[in-house]
Amino acid sequence: MKLLLLEDDESTRTYLERTLVAAGHVVDVCSDGRDAIFLGSSNDYALLILDRMVPGVDGLGVLQALRATGVSSPALFLTAMDGVHDRVAGLDAGADDYLVKPFASIEFLARVNALLRRPPASNVVTILRVADLEVDLITRKVTRAGKAIELQTQEFKLLEYLMRHVGEIVTRTMLLESVWSFHFDPQTNVIESHMSRLRSKVDRGFEQELIHTVRGSGYRLNALD
Repeated sequence: MKLLLLEDDESTRTYLERTLVAAGHVVDVCSDGRDAIFLGSSNDYALLILDRMVPGVDGLGVLQALRATGVSSPALFLTAMDGVHDRVAGLDAGADDYLVKPFASIEFLARVNALLRRPPASNVVTILRVADLEVDLITRKVTRAGKAIELQTQEFKLLEYLMRHVGEIVTRTMLLESVWSFHFDPQTNVIESHMSRLRSKVDRGFEQELIHTVRGSGYRLNALD
């Protein structure tokens, strides 16, 4: 498969490129964020592998720019920035996974393969609908009763997860693992703050609320009161 690798450290870049090529992939490499934006918007990559701290435009800005142009390829961040807020920022920007340096090549390839195993777009649902709420997973457009709703990246992921589990109670643990890729509780209000903003955008001004709090359990998206 064809992959994009953004890494400004020459030795690390060479090592990762050789590792990926040995695994059977074709790899385009670059060391500057501006080059990554050009390549990422000009080619169809199966995966974006992005270092956070690079010249020009940092990895965060690269992914935000590509997502804004409609690039939906899965993205893996490589970074020495291992704080909870750093990981949240990366995932909010549209990353699908986050690997902290230093890391073992076996884990790196495992993360790459996990992202590449995702089914192609032709085999998955691209439009989600609940009542008068509609989410287009390709264009990332959200509308309710025909009115456009602007969502940030992580708000979109949160809504998508709720709609894929319509009528079900979704717990905090489920959201941390599936939307934020956290397999631990960072003890922050990241879910509550994102859910509050999402509900204000999806439900405010409409007669029927779709997103409900299930006291002591979690949340549920349901067209019924």
